[in-house]
Amino acid sequence: MKRIQRTLLPMLIILIGLLILFVIYNQKQTVDIDKEMPTQLHPVVQEKKEAFINKAASRNIEVVITDGLRTIQQQNELYDQGRETEGRTVTNAKGGQSYHNYGLAIDYALRSETGEVIWNIDYDGNGNGKSDWFEAASIAKELGFEWGGDWKRFKDYPHLQMTFGLSINQLQRGIRPDKERE
Repeated sequence: MKRIQRTLLPMLIILIGLLILFVIYNQKQTVDIDKEMPTQLHPVVQEKKEAFINKAASRNIEVVITDGLRTIQQQNELYDQGRETEGRTVTNAKGGQSYHNYGLAIDYALRSETGEVIWNIDYDGNGNGKSDWFEAASIAKELGFEWGGDWKRFKDYPHLQMTFGLSINQLQRGIRPDKERE
């Protein structure tokens, strides 16, 4: 019996220590710095968005920005789509978990020759034998955007973001990129 007690006591102490470390670590990760949520796109994202539209237009591709900054409520409504409400699932990010919520992401579509806004990734409106969608994504990446079409698990073809090296966790804690940072 004493052998069991001698073995269990150190294990219990180690377990309690690990539990304390876990609690401390999680508290550190969730400390909120008092920062207001952005009310518009980050200035660099705004500038690169305009450059994206213009550069695509120079290749006879009409890009339409369909979304930019989203509120937490708007993000939650999108998250519920296909889960709580009708429609297909369009995001895996709840409110506060998307770069859109911090003014660091945009979504795009294309305008067809007939003027219709389309999300057809095979469309070749400029007639050069290449997908306009992928040409536009390439332009965006040249400008410094990360493209959701490159993601391994959930391909989000309309999505472009600039993280400035910040994780969602850091953004949730109130850390923001510099206004002129590229």
